[in-house]
Amino acid sequence: MSTRSRPEAEGAAPAAPAPGRPARGALLFELPALLLSLFTWQVAAEGPLLDLDERLSRALVRPGRGAELLADLGNVQVAVPLLVLVAGYVALRARSAGVPRWWLPSVAGLALMVLVPLIVVPLKEWTDRPGTPVVPPATGYYPSGHTATAAVAYGSAVLVLLPWLVSRLARRVALATAVTLVAAVSFGLVRRGYHWPLDVVASWCLGAMLLGALWLFLRRVAR
Repeated sequence: MSTRSRPEAEGAAPAAPAPGRPARGALLFELPALLLSLFTWQVAAEGPLLDLDERLSRALVRPGRGAELLADLGNVQVAVPLLVLVAGYVALRARSAGVPRWWLPSVAGLALMVLVPLIVVPLKEWTDRPGTPVVPPATGYYPSGHTATAAVAYGSAVLVLLPWLVSRLARRVALATAVTLVAAVSFGLVRRGYHWPLDVVASWCLGAMLLGALWLFLRRVAR
C-alpha cells in the first residue's frame, strides 16, 4: 500500500501523474481509431466481418432478466448521474485544497460525456444497421450507445478521481470497478440480444479514443 501523503492535505494539490512515453498516448488514441474505422467500414459495406459477427451473436444470445439488468447499467439515467456526482466531489475537493483551475478536470470529464451522442447518433444514422433477430425490427444499432455511455461515464469518473485516491490499492480498485461495469454492460447487451457483438466492440474503441484524449488532457493540466 502506498505511503504517499494525501492530495487533500491542507493547501496541497494532487500530484501530477508520472510522465509516460508519448507513444503510449498515441497508441491509446490511434489504434482504437483505426479499429473503429475498420469496423464501421465493414458495417457500412456489409463486409465479411458481419458474417462472423452474426454467428457469434447466435452462439451468445440467451435472453433473460439477468442480462437485462446488466445492460441497464449502461442507461444514461444510471451512468451519467454517477459521473456528475464524482465530478462534483472532485471539484469541491480541489477547490478546498486551493488547486488552480480546480474546476477544469471535472468539466473536462462532463464535456467528454456530451460528445458521446454527438458521435454515436450520426454513426447510427449513417450505418443504419438492423438489430438482432430477438429485438423488434429497426435500424440504427451500430455502434452501441449503451456501451459508449458506460465506457465514457465510468471511465471519466475514474480518471477524474484517480489523483485524489490515497493508495495504489484504491486506484486499482477504482479502475477495476470501471472495467467490470463496462464489461457487465457489454455482456448484458450481447447476451440479451440488444446488440450485435461488433456494435459493442466498436463502442469500446470509441470509448478508448475519448478516454485516451481525456487522460492526455488531465496529465497536461496536472503539470
